[in-house]
Amino acid sequence: MGTHQGLGGPIGGRGYVPSIAVKQLKELGVTSFRDDFPWSDFEIPGHAFGFNPQLGRLEAQVKSGVGRPVLILGFGHHLVPNSDPPTTDEARRRFVNYATAAALSVAPQRPIFEMWNEYNLGARRNPDFNVENYVALAKAVQPAVKRAVPLAPFVVGVLGDDPGFKWTDALLKTDLLKIADGISIHIYNHCAAPAGRTAAEAIQRLETFQQRVAQATGNPNYPVYLTETGWPTGEAKCSVNEQLSADNMAQMILWSSTAGPWLKGIWIYELKDSGTKLTELEHNFGIHHFDNSPKPAVCSIRESWAFIRKSRTAERTKPVPGVVLIRSQGGSETKAALWSESPTKRFEVRLKGAEPNAEISHVCQQGPGSAPGAWTELSTTPLLVTAKGQAALDFEIRPAN
Repeated sequence: MGTHQGLGGPIGGRGYVPSIAVKQLKELGVTSFRDDFPWSDFEIPGHAFGFNPQLGRLEAQVKSGVGRPVLILGFGHHLVPNSDPPTTDEARRRFVNYATAAALSVAPQRPIFEMWNEYNLGARRNPDFNVENYVALAKAVQPAVKRAVPLAPFVVGVLGDDPGFKWTDALLKTDLLKIADGISIHIYNHCAAPAGRTAAEAIQRLETFQQRVAQATGNPNYPVYLTETGWPTGEAKCSVNEQLSADNMAQMILWSSTAGPWLKGIWIYELKDSGTKLTELEHNFGIHHFDNSPKPAVCSIRESWAFIRKSRTAERTKPVPGVVLIRSQGGSETKAALWSESPTKRFEVRLKGAEPNAEISHVCQQGPGSAPGAWTELSTTPLLVTAKGQAALDFEIRPAN
């Protein structure tokens, strides 16, 4: 889960409070959070490194032990020339000093480090944000961080929107991935045409990205981290309704059980809304509202993650066009999850054969589930089926009338 404790000083305008966030993260059952670790706040004037009141909220959440922290090493420093981005040997040297001290300060929490945030988007306003400068900085930082915390993964890329993967492909042509422990990407589609604002499109793009990485590295399991994905609610042009946002996140999580060892994690953006203006897109990515009341996504993330968390094997098929079926096995149970990939296409589904011990319900549906053998509506809200022991869990599917 993405959070924002590291930006905005002791209070911050986004409304994040460590004690509340920790409680929310525990209730979700997630295993990791991602946050900013800005250079300009960690190195105060006088070359003094360390947590201070400016980063008190981040320190509290990191040291709470609520989850493994993914921390973004990045951003320029207002007192260091040529540092946004670092383009000189001196600026890079100063950045390395910060990164080393920052890594040491969180070593006990088993951190994962990302090299900058959406560096490629900076190229739209400043040509210094190019692949060459990024690689030079990452190659300077990586050995220093590894000496400080040898077991901490050092992840590069952290790619924002990259049409046609042009910036990505240029990065993949370098040798940076040989020294990195993985590559990360952010995938959004909320400003696509409404029909494209789906988990299916995001998954397809992530798989395309992974294939590019595998080809470039010669490693089909080169680690990929999806460190941001989500769908904003509210009333902006690019918003989606709260139920579709919740359904998309549930689908992404359920799909992840089938992705294979290359996928190292998914971080949903973000834990709570960062503002109160319904027409301001960046205010409405949260799975909680600004006042910390839950949106439907809170339940859908919690239940879909709990459903697949103990899966040992899982496979994805499309039994009919537009319907995803995931079968998984874990412990003493056989499970299946089904959904429609499109909000405009609905189906009906029922179990073939007698499975009297099967439990059937939609994600976060209140009340008793459907009886085995009965036709059940299938929409973008995943349908979850659980049976004790080995079970076939075969289905009949038909378009809804």
